[in-house]
Parts: sequence; C-alpha cells; structure tokens
Amino acid sequence: MPRVPSPAAAYVGQRIAAIRVRQTMTQDQLAVRSDIDSSNIRSYESGRSMMNVQSLVRIATALGVEPGELVDGLTPEMFATPSSDKRRKAG
Repeated sequence: MPRVPSPAAAYVGQRIAAIRVRQTMTQDQLAVRSDIDSSNIRSYESGRSMMNVQSLVRIATALGVEPGELVDGLTPEMFATPSSDKRRKAG
C-alpha cells in the first residue's frame, strides 16, 4: 500500500516553499545549500514526504531561519493519516 503523507508534511513543505520563494531561491539552490538531493526537496515541498529532524535543521539553516519557524503551528492532529485513523478506531 502506498504511503499517504500527513497534513503535517504538506504544512511544513508549504512553509519551506514559501520562504524559499520569498528569498528568490530555486529548489536546486536550496538542495545545494542544504546538501540534500533536489528530488527530496521537491518531495518535501509537495508534501509527498516528511523530512527527518536532521534534514529539517539543514533546510532551515540553508534558508537562514530557525527550525522552529518551519514547524510553528503544527498540531498533533496534523500527523494523522487515513490509515492511522482506521487503526485508532479499530483499537
């Protein structure tokens, strides 16, 4: 079964993209500055996947912001996916 990203992944990805665009930085430039493959940057920004903490810190550093700025506003509910909701109801 394909992994369904959480709303949290989309939220963080949107924040990364907004800051990057505001700084007139391309995804490829962010990839080089953060030393993260550009395909991963695209995946994060689109919300298809969520980065680990190390990548979050590297991206924030490359953007010149505190890591907290990328996750500010996240709630526990945003991490729920349809499959995790089914497990909770079944348990």
